Amino acid sequence: MSWTHTSVLLCVLTVCVMSLVLGSEEAQSGNECADLNNYTFREYRQQRGKVQVQYLLLTRRNMNCAERFDHESFSETHQPPSTFNISRPTKVIIHGFRTTGSKPTWVVENYKEAALEISVLINQLQKHGCKLESFHFIGISLGAHVAGFVGTLFEGKIGRITALDAAGPLFKGADASDRLDPSDALFVEAIHTDSDYFGISIPVGHVDFYLNGGKDQPGCARSRFSSMFGYVLCDHMRAIYVYMSVLNSSCPLVGLPCFSYEDFMKGRCLTCDAFNGKCPTIGLSENGGITISPLPQEQKLFLLTASSSPFCTHQILLQLEVSPLHKSAEVGVTLVNENQGTEQRLRLQKDTTVYSMVLFHPVALCEINSIKLENTGNRFYRQGDINVKSVCLSEIPSQRREEPLCVNNINIRHGAPWSHDFVQVCGFL
Repeated sequence: MSWTHTSVLLCVLTVCVMSLVLGSEEAQSGNECADLNNYTFREYRQQRGKVQVQYLLLTRRNMNCAERFDHESFSETHQPPSTFNISRPTKVIIHGFRTTGSKPTWVVENYKEAALEISVLINQLQKHGCKLESFHFIGISLGAHVAGFVGTLFEGKIGRITALDAAGPLFKGADASDRLDPSDALFVEAIHTDSDYFGISIPVGHVDFYLNGGKDQPGCARSRFSSMFGYVLCDHMRAIYVYMSVLNSSCPLVGLPCFSYEDFMKGRCLTCDAFNGKCPTIGLSENGGITISPLPQEQKLFLLTASSSPFCTHQILLQLEVSPLHKSAEVGVTLVNENQGTEQRLRLQKDTTVYSMVLFHPVALCEINSIKLENTGNRFYRQGDINVKSVCLSEIPSQRREEPLCVNNINIRHGAPWSHDFVQVCGFL
């Protein structure tokens, strides 16, 4: 595709977007802004079998006042809306499941029919000069599969599809022709945040970003006594908030290719050599920043995020070597910059002396002031001292192949934390 990062980002931030929603139509008259009516359960039952697709057009010229938009806008008796510019890339946002009674509403068995309706509009836009490769579909939950079926109807010539936690129920075991897959667009990317509940767990794009393993997002409640959003929907909705944050933030979210999240967290996947050293990123870069050809198929990518916007975090590899132990133990590792620290714990086994794990921290390794190690094992089992032969830190992925920060020969007694200060300056490690 010929889009540049700057022009597309500008287009998004000025809301040069065509938003596609399913619901009952509300006429737009005069200078009134288009909106959606509530769709009650009775109305749904009365109109079952009839799909009503409403299109709302938002551009730089009508950022806060949506304009009604459909295939009739391009009929022989109608001129295209003055706010629509066929020379610009078009973002098509397709929503996901919504509870009946809220607006808008999806019915899962009608998703292919909705896609057919959408394809009629795309055909009309083509006749007026729009190129298929200029369309970027952003599908939320069920909307991702709707976007995929639209792509199938156009033989995969749509420019790009971004799936924000594509729906899992009824789709995980479906054939590729009945769900989103890499053949649906020139480039398909997917962000997974709730793969153990509402989202799909299998890869469905050229690249699939699994945030924090694709489930149990940081900051989302794990208790059933929490709010409905906090416990049920938070993980599923996180993909949307992360994507919105990326579009408005300067910090990149980078994924590393790996077979599994377990391997990633154990530090077994440290580079992006499979992508010629340039890791894929979430956002609007062409093909996610991927320059290799052909594009990969269903490549899993893993990364860690923070619990709140802008969700950026730095991934740091901890490598620890200890002397043989008489019994299992636990070490708490804390990384500190100024007054902020992040702690994670590592279980040590009797038959293992070398460990690797990925930590996360809000700032880069070069900004970390100190590291603290603590023997956090159960004191009632008379855990002995832990002799650490070496502890090393390195940031991943490392673009410049810096040498890790290492400290050697440390003895950690129970109840006596050990710490070490680093003297370093970013860019001069």
